[in-house]
Amino acid sequence: MQALESTAIFEPLEQLHSRAGLGTGQAVQSPDRDKPLIDKSAGSVDGAASTDVSFGPFCLFPMRFLLLERGKPVPLGSRALEILIALLERPGELVSKQDLMARVWPNIFVEPANLTVHMSALRRTLRDGRDGNRFIINIPGRGYRFVASVEVAGSSN
Repeated sequence: MQALESTAIFEPLEQLHSRAGLGTGQAVQSPDRDKPLIDKSAGSVDGAASTDVSFGPFCLFPMRFLLLERGKPVPLGSRALEILIALLERPGELVSKQDLMARVWPNIFVEPANLTVHMSALRRTLRDGRDGNRFIINIPGRGYRFVASVEVAGSSN
């Protein structure tokens, strides 16, 4: 009798999930991107599925959403990590504040101060500006640019 009552409790949830299209067999998908992360043909950080990007003592695995420093995981929030990925997709190029905000907070209005807070956390984690490290520069009123040399490595699918 107890087993019947417990399954009856979950029926409304199952109905809600089936109406909302949240079946248990569906896979979670990562956000769509206009272009792949590492573009090997262009030699820039724009294109292939399984790649890693190295700069200074750091190595970024964008598809795994993981940043390593000398082989050890670096604690970094998801927003700051998303900012880093966006900057590394266009190394040396100016990425506007609007582009970064649209990427990190899609379809959500946030104050520009949010970008500043997460950029500050990212720079602090990278020790940007200390010990001769310079990774990100600010173009006042316009955006940010990743200025360190970047090495891209990928493996074929």
